[in-house]
Amino acid sequence: MGMVLTVLLVRRSRPVYLLDFTVYKPPDRLKCSHEVFAEQIRAQGCYEADTLQFMDKILQNSGVGEEAYMPPELHRPPPWNLSMEVRRQESEMVIFDTVDRLLRDNNLQPHQVDILVVNCSVFCPTPSLSAMVVNKFRMRADVITYNLAGMGCSAGIISISLVRELLQVYPGSTALVVSTENISQNVYLGNQRSMSIPCCIFRLGGAAVLLSNRRRDAACAKYELLHVVRTHMGAHDEAYSCVYQQEDDSGIVGMRLDKSLMRVAGMALRENLARLGPKVLPLLEQARYIAALGARRLLKMDVPAYVPDFNSAFNHFCIHTGGKGVLEAIEKQLGLPQERMWPSKYTLWRYGNTSSSSVWYVLACIETHVGVRRGDRVWQLAFGSGFKANSAVWRARRASQGQHAAFLPS
Repeated sequence: MGMVLTVLLVRRSRPVYLLDFTVYKPPDRLKCSHEVFAEQIRAQGCYEADTLQFMDKILQNSGVGEEAYMPPELHRPPPWNLSMEVRRQESEMVIFDTVDRLLRDNNLQPHQVDILVVNCSVFCPTPSLSAMVVNKFRMRADVITYNLAGMGCSAGIISISLVRELLQVYPGSTALVVSTENISQNVYLGNQRSMSIPCCIFRLGGAAVLLSNRRRDAACAKYELLHVVRTHMGAHDEAYSCVYQQEDDSGIVGMRLDKSLMRVAGMALRENLARLGPKVLPLLEQARYIAALGARRLLKMDVPAYVPDFNSAFNHFCIHTGGKGVLEAIEKQLGLPQERMWPSKYTLWRYGNTSSSSVWYVLACIETHVGVRRGDRVWQLAFGSGFKANSAVWRARRASQGQHAAFLPS
């Protein structure tokens, strides 16, 4: 019996606690209105009139507001300096400030961090961004580090998934996740329409998240991780290539967003929800879904597809701020009320598409303007190249009316 108990204790998964997180608020001088953005790209002298008109239309319909931020170089007179050094400086500015603030707010010394995971999709210098953090903060020689690149806007949740696995292996550990994107690296100076869209919607941002598997942290933790569900549609050619970095006909590198993107995102979302639903939905909702599915497939009845009520599973929704069209499509597909979508829409308006850190900006918005009660369930949903749809579900361990500087008046 003793041996059986020992095996059960060893195999029991360790809890993963979210102690705190912070999101980057750039200085006011980096705010970029639609007018300033239009003037800057026009001044570059490389865009044709049709391209400028198209980019203006995309920006006006994107849901991005007048106060989202651009990196310092994109505020300077042309031509922009898009060197490796400038891109590195942008990442340092965002990452160093965010990590420093998180550590200070939690009275944590850098040497107390056991695991470090940094994700940034398009900027992958050598040494890596994770090495940059280790150097800046003088972390221990035995700190376990990972640097995730090329994994798109859903990489923030992938980083959480990786940390969850690592915390099952390393007991009594504290982990730091840094999610960001490099806007300077993402600049496209050509005239292919599908490759000019990212310049219009992506904006400066980043997040740092502190996690632990230590039992003594249960009392002070904000959230406990309940589920991570990852969906990868890369086996389908259309899904694999709908977000694709390449050269255009003139040899200029950019990120192409294909017209099939929304259809692929819908396919990935349905696949993700099919696996997430049984983990989170009440039994009655699951029974309704199965009954409708059986009527359609087995009995060949002409009944509409039943969309489960995810409002019954979650109290708060943190949807990746990929754009106005993305948020409206999810709102319609899931039948979510306006108040559940407001934090994501407001975050898009205030900060634009901050890529992998966007779900943390939305949670910061919720904590600041809505509030989270003990026991509330939070759903983070993100999409990314590959094509991927990833979900993370958290349960609040205490009430949180956080005052995040990013969502307070300047």
